[in-house]
This record gives sequence, C-alpha cells and structure tokens, in this order.
Amino acid sequence: MASAGPVPALADRAARCADRLRDADEVLLASHIDADGLTSAAIASSALERAGIPFETVFSKQLDAEEIASIAATDYETVLFTDFGSGQLDIIADHEKAGDFTPVIADHHQPADPDTEFHLNPLLFDVDGSSELSGAGAAYVLARALESNGTDNRDLAGLAVVGAVGDMQTTDGELVGANQSIVAEGEEAGVVESRTDLAMYGKQTRPLPKMLEYSSDTRIPGITNNENGVLRFLDGLDVRLKDDDGEWRCWVDLTEEERSTVSNALIQRALSKGVSPDKIDRLVGTAYTLTDEPEGTELRDVSEFSTLLNATARYERADVGLAVCLGDRDGALDQARELLRNHRRNLSEGLQLVKREGVETEENVQWFHAEDRIRETIVGIVAGMAVGAEGIDRGTPILAFAEKTEESDEEGGEVTEVKVSARGTPSLTRRGLDLSVVMREASQAVGGDGGGHNVAAGATVPKGTEDEFVALADELVGEQLG
Repeated sequence: MASAGPVPALADRAARCADRLRDADEVLLASHIDADGLTSAAIASSALERAGIPFETVFSKQLDAEEIASIAATDYETVLFTDFGSGQLDIIADHEKAGDFTPVIADHHQPADPDTEFHLNPLLFDVDGSSELSGAGAAYVLARALESNGTDNRDLAGLAVVGAVGDMQTTDGELVGANQSIVAEGEEAGVVESRTDLAMYGKQTRPLPKMLEYSSDTRIPGITNNENGVLRFLDGLDVRLKDDDGEWRCWVDLTEEERSTVSNALIQRALSKGVSPDKIDRLVGTAYTLTDEPEGTELRDVSEFSTLLNATARYERADVGLAVCLGDRDGALDQARELLRNHRRNLSEGLQLVKREGVETEENVQWFHAEDRIRETIVGIVAGMAVGAEGIDRGTPILAFAEKTEESDEEGGEVTEVKVSARGTPSLTRRGLDLSVVMREASQAVGGDGGGHNVAAGATVPKGTEDEFVALADELVGEQLG
C-alpha cells in the first residue's frame, strides 16, 4: 500500500489521479510558465518518465477557452494540467463531457464551480492554496502517489520548495503547513536543507555590499538603496570583505562568526534608526538550500533559483526553465542566466518608470497604466517592487495595467486587450482582501476574465474598459475591507 504522502488529506485523491495516469496510453502535460508552473511541470514530467508513461509537454501563459480548445484538438485522450486548470474547470468540464479528453488537474488556484473526478487541489480539502501548498506542491503530492519501480520521488521535493518560494508562499519568513511537510521530506531525502539565516536575496551570488544595498523587504535607513552607506557600515565591522584575489565575498563565503557579526550589527542599526520591532523580526527567516547544487550558484539558493526560472518564463522561454529544472547545467543554464540579466534590466527600468510617474489613487486601490512601456509579463512584479516607494502606499492594494502584445501586434497590429496585475499584502488578506475574487468579478463584468490568489492575482480586459474596471475593483475591495 502506498504511503499517505506528505499531505494525508490529499492522499486518496492523489492516488486516484495517479491510477488514471497509469491507465493512459500517453499523456499531454500542460503547465503554467512561472516558477511554480515550471517546477510543477518538471516534477510531473520526472514522475511520468519514471513510471514509464509516454508524454508530451506544452506550456501556456494563460489557460483560456482558446488554449483549451487547441488542447482538445490534439489526439491525447488524457491531459494533465499543472499549476492551472482549477480556475478553468467550467470550460474543461464542457470538453470532458464532449469526450475530447479526460482531465487530471494538479493545481492550487480557486476552482470554478463544476468539478471533475481527477482534481487534486488543496482548497478542496481545507488546505490553503495561497500559503500552504503551491502548484509544484500539488504536483509533488501527485508524484509521490505515482511512485514506481521502487522510486518514491522524494528527491523531487527540492523543486516543490522552489515552486512554493517562487509563488511567495512564505509566512513570517518560512514555509508553513503542507509546504513544511514537503520540506521535511526533502530533508529526509537529503536534497533540501533549511536553517535560520538573514532573510535577504542573493546570499549565493551577490557581493555582500550589493546584497545589503538591494534588500528592501525591511528598509534600514542608511543601508537600503545606499551604496556608500553600506560600505561605511561594513568598514566598521570585523569582517574580511574581499577574498585573496581582491573579489568581493558573498554571504555564503563568510564564516559563521562573520555572519553573526553582520546580522547583529544590522539589527542594532535598525533599532537605532527606529525601525519597528515587527519589521526587524523580518530580517531573519528560514533559508532553504538545495544540497545537490554547487555553492555560490543561484541554483543552490531556493529564492535565487525561483527568480532564474521566472526570468525564463516571462520571456517566452519556458523550455529553457524546464531544462534547468530537469538538470541541464550547460546550454540551458547559460541561456537562463542571460535571460535573468535581461529580466533584471527590464525590472529596473520599469520600477524607475513607476517611481517617476507615480500612481493614481482611488478610495480603496491605487493603480498605474504602463501601456506598452513595461512588458505585460513583468508588470505585476514591478507593481510589487514599487509598493512602499515614495507616494505608493504599502497599505493599499495596487493594480498595474500593460498592453498585451501578441505576435501579430508586434508586427503593427492593433492592441485589443490589456493585462492587469494586482498585488496586496498578507496583512490586507488577514483583513479580508481576496484579489482573486476582485480580479475575476471586475474583469468578467467588463468582458474579460481573471483570477489567482488572495494576495496576488491577474486578469485580461478589453482595451478601453480600464476606467470601468478600476471603479469596480475599487468598490469590491472596499466591500472586502469594510
């Protein structure tokens, strides 16, 4: 008998989904393209391959009626959807009834009303899909149920942790709930390590001064976004800043004693500058590393790995991200790193644009329209980064618009649709904010569609309906927050 897996509440449904996949002659694996989607696809494809089930993988930026119709037009009788599918169950169910294909869904997004037999989603079992189990986590639960030939697939837990962190599922600096159970399985399998550490991005690859300068989750006056201030701060500490070749050392290069020295000094600086205790608490969190990856690379640190994957997905190179997840450490990794450099440049330029032009403020939301000046695939990230900058309130949900560019549009066609991304904060969701509901209802009211999570969601709306959409979203947020 198979084990209950990492999430016992999902075990029976996962086993039924796994049995359906084993019964298939071949499977079409359709997945989302962000870090969570790519790791979901990598977990699912590894499990299918190990189980000897033939499959083909396709990616989609947005699973809409047209995409599902194209999937239905293939010869595949079984389709495995990972990191999407639940929110499109109404359309998928119609195709299933028509006999086009049998869906197997491993997702964590809010389900649409109809259900289907092989639907693995934590929300169906009272597990929070926005903070306790990601799409990659759902795919991992399925992979554990699909164990075969003596392989229990626990070694895939590392990818599930990358997906969860990439999906911003950390709570107070660590993964919780079902995600924590997956971490534990990864640790038992020897592929994941977790430890309390400074909660800053770039511990493996960024020179120490840059790691401190660019870290903005907890803003420390005189250090955050202050190159000279960082250097003065570090000069006053008993820490060797450069190696024997004169290169800046990274956090991973420091001794335990040196790390402790820097951490304690940072906390003292924050206290002396009046940073609130709850923000100071956020300076320390749980760091997750993948033990099979080389030290000093972005693949070793889970948050850096997820950022690398996001960079491939948002520039239509999901194939590169998947190859990296599946172990390609040559050509695909080089391509991913180049895409990441380009991604960072575009984020920086987008952030400067928003800071320069500011946002429009309504009663309950704030928003900006980037038109074609920020790629629609990254406008949501830019919006999240902009929150807290001058004139952009951290305590108000932010909406970001960008024109959707299809291939025909790039050749001079008319833009007919606009992408809108919404970002909130955990404190707002605790007060009742659910952006997935806001985006779905407001977009459908103007002839579009949307969904996502309570803290982050997206939609597509017809061009020209933005003002109406903002008014509806503002009203819905007002009702939620009372």
